[in-house]
Amino acid sequence: MKTVLVVAYHFPPGGGPGVQRVLKHVTYLRDAGWRPIVMTVENGDFPARDESLLSKIPSDVTVVRVPIIEPYTLYRKFMGARGAAIDVNVNKSSDQRSGWKERLAEFIRATFFIPDARLGWLLTAVKRGVELCKQYNVDAIYSSAPPYTCALIARSVKRKTKLPWVAGFRDPWTDFLTTPDRWFLPAAIDRALERSVLNEADAVECAWTGIADDALRKYPHLDRSKFYHVPNGFDSADFPKVDYQRNQRFTITYTGSMYGRRTPRAFLDALARLNERGPLTPEDVHLRFVGRFGDEIHAMMDASVFAPSIEKISYVPHEESVGYLMKSEASLLIVDDTKESAEIVPGKVYEYLGVGRPVIALAPRGSAIARLLDETQAGRSAPVDDIDGIAEIIGTFVERWKHGLECTTPLHDVILTYERKESAKELGRILNEVST
Repeated sequence: MKTVLVVAYHFPPGGGPGVQRVLKHVTYLRDAGWRPIVMTVENGDFPARDESLLSKIPSDVTVVRVPIIEPYTLYRKFMGARGAAIDVNVNKSSDQRSGWKERLAEFIRATFFIPDARLGWLLTAVKRGVELCKQYNVDAIYSSAPPYTCALIARSVKRKTKLPWVAGFRDPWTDFLTTPDRWFLPAAIDRALERSVLNEADAVECAWTGIADDALRKYPHLDRSKFYHVPNGFDSADFPKVDYQRNQRFTITYTGSMYGRRTPRAFLDALARLNERGPLTPEDVHLRFVGRFGDEIHAMMDASVFAPSIEKISYVPHEESVGYLMKSEASLLIVDDTKESAEIVPGKVYEYLGVGRPVIALAPRGSAIARLLDETQAGRSAPVDDIDGIAEIIGTFVERWKHGLECTTPLHDVILTYERKESAKELGRILNEVST
């Protein structure tokens, strides 16, 4: 069995979809002939924590935790804020940053933290990574980004050890919706770092195809054959033992974060339109939102005519979150209202597929999400600017449910191809390719 050094900031006890991808790769890579040695942070300041995920790390997987210098303690003191490192009320679009402290903090972040605020990990992780390569006779390196600092750490370890390296990306790097608004000099530095990583990596693993398209658009000289699409997935072994039982009201559940350009406005407007036309009242539905939401999202929900139907639940452990989906009539998916949304496929989508409840998606027409739902017949989607279209989906699902009919007829054989084991198997194949 060969050995791979996995460089990942997001790892248990951190929570969220980025953690799930790396954790499941680590869990199932051994089935593909690779023994993972995980190098992660010792004192990470995670946006969300899920201590329950620690028990999901296989007992025979070596995890080495390396200290990191985090800037968020200073940030919180400066802002007079408490809580997680990146709060949903910090991630605002530029027009929402009105206070001078917010503008100054954003300028500092955009100017000095390149590629991101985890840059301090380079000071400790590169040396330790090289030591681990020698100690465990490592055959290849795999990094998971964002944060993109992980890619820079892996690049430095590769340069020092000459080992093959697969650079994994869950999102594009520069010119993406999460990229800070940098002025020309730091933007040029950030782009140069991105170019060097894409040039030097032996292979680039992408969670969705738009990541590869974005890289090749920016750097046409790159060889397309070094890019591999390894989709996210779901792990049915993690699902709680929950049997769906029909609820008294049609229950729609959303799990995850919402802030900035990811809002429930279109969904709530569609419900209001159905209410105006008469077929749907707040008493007919139960709207469950589970996760972390910005202040503006809370205000949006509270102002809705369907506010009495809304149940808001704070961030819960992953298994409990899945359980809420399994006990619902439908799962709600909302993607960011941005130009990139057409090709974004969040990891949560696959979990929704695995749960097996009908999916209502707010996504661009013809988008990757819409194509995935068509492929699996697991749900329906409509763009955020098509309120009538969203309303038609909700109304149809509720009406069919009232008459005891199935809302969708999912293709289970197709859905099973998105099990996490399959993704890890594909990564193992890529590691074999670059290490021969």
